[in-house]
Amino acid sequence: MASAAPFVFANQKGKRVPVGLELYSVRDELAKDLMGTVRAVAKMGYEVVEFFSPYYQWTPDYAKEVRKLLDDLGVRCPSTHNGPNAFTPDGIQKAIELNQILGARYIVMASAGRVADLDGWKAVAERLSQASEKLKPLGMRAGFHNHKLEFVPLEGKRPMEVLAANTPKDVTLQLDVGTCVDAGYDPAAWIKANPGRITSIHCKEWAAGEGKGYRVLFGEGDSPWLKIFEAAEAVGGVEYYLIEQEGSRFSSLETAERCLASYKKLRG
Repeated sequence: MASAAPFVFANQKGKRVPVGLELYSVRDELAKDLMGTVRAVAKMGYEVVEFFSPYYQWTPDYAKEVRKLLDDLGVRCPSTHNGPNAFTPDGIQKAIELNQILGARYIVMASAGRVADLDGWKAVAERLSQASEKLKPLGMRAGFHNHKLEFVPLEGKRPMEVLAANTPKDVTLQLDVGTCVDAGYDPAAWIKANPGRITSIHCKEWAAGEGKGYRVLFGEGDSPWLKIFEAAEAVGGVEYYLIEQEGSRFSSLETAERCLASYKKLRG
């Protein structure tokens, strides 16, 4: 109970952070019936959603249909996941248009492609910085979403450290908890080292052991969630949490529902 006490104290401050779903978690259903899947997710109680890279192929008219659905459901889309193509001089214009239609403020790079060395990661940081300058006047922000690779030392330094040090502070560092834990890094320590930059967190679980890994449900793994929530809300600047699941022993929709129930039980 002692470890939970600071988190309870943070709750008493009255701060409430909405919870959403990274729609990659239900990607198969989404590919078959996007509108129906979003409705199902909203019915579960998710307050926000994050679309991933296939959204980039939408037309503006289709994006407007999706936005209308979100508005009708009372669900927000504060960010999207994007490939490196969305951060080219031409590509970012399309990303801006679609994200503005969706009401998304954060255009997040979910993959930097193949990067061989620290100089390569500095080049990624430069791309993010350039995007940040373009987005800032629009009231939008660039971001980067980590995977395990970015927390594994390369040439004596973690790529995430390079990205954080070589981008302006308004570039959000979207934290994927499961991959951070898998890499052996303390997610709460990372949040504290980058105050104000962890505006969203992917609540993906991870557990050591055969048959576990990323297939365990939220709350069943090795992630120190109470410490993560406390750090995120005290110094990280978190604006919303996103459940993410790569698969489990249940169907993807049931997994999303079970993870949300576990989140609410733990987080309140």
